[in-house]
Amino acid sequence: MPNFVPDSSVVSNVTPSPNYGDRKGVLSPNMIVLHYTGMADPASAIVRLCTTGTEVSAHYVVLEDGNIVQCVREADRAWHAGASSWGNETDINSVSIGIEVVNPGHDLGYTDFPLRQTAAVIALCKGIMIRREIPKHRILGHSDVAPGRKKDPGEKFPWRLLADSGVGLWVEPAPIVRGVKTMLGASGDDVLALQKLLASFGYGVPLNGLYDANTMDVVAAFQRHFRPERVDGIADTSTLTTLNDLLALMPKEALLTS
Repeated sequence: MPNFVPDSSVVSNVTPSPNYGDRKGVLSPNMIVLHYTGMADPASAIVRLCTTGTEVSAHYVVLEDGNIVQCVREADRAWHAGASSWGNETDINSVSIGIEVVNPGHDLGYTDFPLRQTAAVIALCKGIMIRREIPKHRILGHSDVAPGRKKDPGEKFPWRLLADSGVGLWVEPAPIVRGVKTMLGASGDDVLALQKLLASFGYGVPLNGLYDANTMDVVAAFQRHFRPERVDGIADTSTLTTLNDLLALMPKEALLTS
C-alpha cells in the first residue's frame, strides 16, 4: 500500500492498511470509537490490521509506550466496528474514527493501561475532536456500539482520566448501595422506562418492557464504561442514578426520543 502523510502530529509511524473504503453518506467522521487490540503483542495486532484478507483495520494503534501508528487515513472508512449501532446510526464505520489501544484484553490477561499510553490516547483524541468538531458525548467504546458482542476497551480503561482532559462524557458514578434491583426476567413499565433512558443516550436496546438478554447486555455495557466498579448487567440504584446524571449533561438536541 502507498504511504501517506499522517493526519495527526502525534503519530510516530505510518503503516498503511489495505483494509478500508469510502465513507458512506457522510463527508466527515463525527464519532471516535475506542478499542483494545485483544492480542498477545502489538506486532501481531498491527499485522492483522494491515493484512489483506483479514477484513479488519483501524485508523490508529496506540502502543503501550505511547507511540502511535496510523494505518488508515481519517478521510477513509476503516473496518473496526463491525455489526454495531448508536442512536439511529447503523453504519458506525462510516461515521467514526477507530482507535485500537494495545492491551491483551479479557481473554489474554487483561491489564491496566499504562499512564504513558493513556496520555497518548488523550493527545490523539483531542486533536481529532478539534479537527473534526467531535463533541464529548461522541467518544465511545466498542462495547457501547456493540453490546453483547464486544467488551473492549473494558472496565479498566481510564475513561475518567480521559474526561478530566476533555475527552468523553463522564460523571462520578453513584455509590453502590442496597436497594431495588431490576434483572433478567423482569418486565413492566419500569423496565420500559429504563430501556427508553438507555436508548435516548444512544444504546441499541429493545423497547419491549422485558428485561431480556439484550437489555442485560446493554446495561452491562453501560456499567463497563460509566460504572466500572461492578459490571453485572443488573440495573441497580447506582446504575440508574449514574445514567440519569449523564443524561442531564447531554445536549438536548443529542438526546433521542422514542
